[in-house]
Amino acid sequence: MLIETLKSLFNRDLNKLKVEIESYQNESQIWAIDKSISNSAGNLCLHLIGNINTYIGAEIGKTGYVRDRPLEFSSKDIPKAELITKINNTILVVNNAFNSLTEKDLEAIYPQIVFEKEMTTGFFLVHLSTHLAYHLGQINYHRRLI
Repeated sequence: MLIETLKSLFNRDLNKLKVEIESYQNESQIWAIDKSISNSAGNLCLHLIGNINTYIGAEIGKTGYVRDRPLEFSSKDIPKAELITKINNTILVVNNAFNSLTEKDLEAIYPQIVFEKEMTTGFFLVHLSTHLAYHLGQINYHRRLI
C-alpha cells in the first residue's frame, strides 16, 4: 500500500512541478534570483531531478544515473522545454523504480548512508517525497514573487 501511495505522490508532485515551470510567462524568470532568494526555480527544478534520479533512479531503478550536484545549482538558462523533458523522464524513472519495489524492500535498510545513519528504504522514500513537496512550494512561491 505504501508503494502505491508514494508512487501516486511522486507522480502528483512531479506533474505539479511541470505545471509550475510551464506557468512562467517569461522564460528568463525561471532563473531569476534576488538578494533574499538564493536559488532560482530552474536550479531547484534541476536539484529535484538530480535528487530523485540519484536516490530512486540509480539506487532503486538501477538506471546508472550519475549525479553532478554542483551543476544542479550552477547551471543557468536551460530552456523551459528541456526542463519539462527532464521532468517527464524523471516521472518515467520513478514509475519504473516503484514498479520494481516490494513491501519487503521498504523494510530493508536503504543501501546508502544519507543522513549519517542507517534508515529503511520506506523511511527514506517518505523523506524524498517531503523534500520534493518542500522545494515544489518554494518554486510556486518564487513564480508568484517574480
